[in-house]
Amino acid sequence: MDPRPASRTLRSDNLRMVGKLTVVAVMMFGFGYALVPMYRAICEALGINVLSVSERVTSGLGRPGTAVNTQVDTSRTITVEFDANARGPWDFKPAVRSITVHPGELATVMYEFRNVQNRTMAAQAIPSYAPRQATAHFNKLECFCFNEYTLAPGETKQWPVVFVIDPKLPKDVTTITLSYTFFEVAGKGLQAQSRAQEPRS
Repeated sequence: MDPRPASRTLRSDNLRMVGKLTVVAVMMFGFGYALVPMYRAICEALGINVLSVSERVTSGLGRPGTAVNTQVDTSRTITVEFDANARGPWDFKPAVRSITVHPGELATVMYEFRNVQNRTMAAQAIPSYAPRQATAHFNKLECFCFNEYTLAPGETKQWPVVFVIDPKLPKDVTTITLSYTFFEVAGKGLQAQSRAQEPRS
């Protein structure tokens, strides 16, 4: 029996399989490549693309012809009030007591901290919002409340809060109060520092 026809059939089947696998690989690559623009389009359509908005706003500052934030609702203004409470011996205050922003507009406010004790202290801030329904619409992109901080005796620091108010904020909300409570914590950095200073036996 001649084995050549079977060999040709096998080679032909292998070539067809390689061709199919190549097509599948190309389609997978194309789908992966298309995911990024699809994701952006879906997020912008649903109004949840906050991080992309902040990148466009900050990258366009001071440069004419660059993209601007088209999600800003210029027909509305929201007054954002800033409150600071300290649980412990701190001087803790915002640089300004209130600002007015449009929903969708990127805003930055600085807070100042000073350790008035004669010892190193670690602390962290916890935010709260009023009215309550504003909580889900107040998007912080950068905030000192994300971390705990260690301040030396008499040390003063300034940290920012960068935020965007979602344009989907209910129309009847015209004022939001952002309140922070700054309190002393055990301090991971402080504990590591004290362990490093302990005498070794």
